[in-house]
Amino acid sequence: MTNRIDLAKNAPKVYRAMIALDAAASEGIDPQLAELVKIRASQLNHCAYCLNMHTVDARKGGETEARIYLLNAWQEAGDLYTEKEQAALLLTEAITVLSSHEYVSDEVYERVAKHFDEKELAQLIALIFTINSWNRIAVSTRKVPDVR
Repeated sequence: MTNRIDLAKNAPKVYRAMIALDAAASEGIDPQLAELVKIRASQLNHCAYCLNMHTVDARKGGETEARIYLLNAWQEAGDLYTEKEQAALLLTEAITVLSSHEYVSDEVYERVAKHFDEKELAQLIALIFTINSWNRIAVSTRKVPDVR
């Protein structure tokens, strides 16, 4: 599989806007939590490029191998993730896997709101929709991770 198109080269205004959105969406979010959210969304979206990038970034930020490896099964991992992290991961899944039969329920929203004030929650939502946008860019352009 090879890259289809270079979005940064062929749509530079869009790419720069995404960079700015990414920076704005990350403001005020704990960097370790942000990486967990980005990895989980990228797992759900089957985005190899973003999975590679964010697992590397998470390790650089001090995240443990076990927490990265078990993120795909976070609900079964006991207390490996804090309640706040679990709430953020639950919201990540609810926002990422939207369909005609699924939505962000009041139950999910209320669970998350127990751990995040309104400003933090707004930033978390922005972080989640931003990584989903990046995933869609990378998947649709077949951006290949550089793992060599």
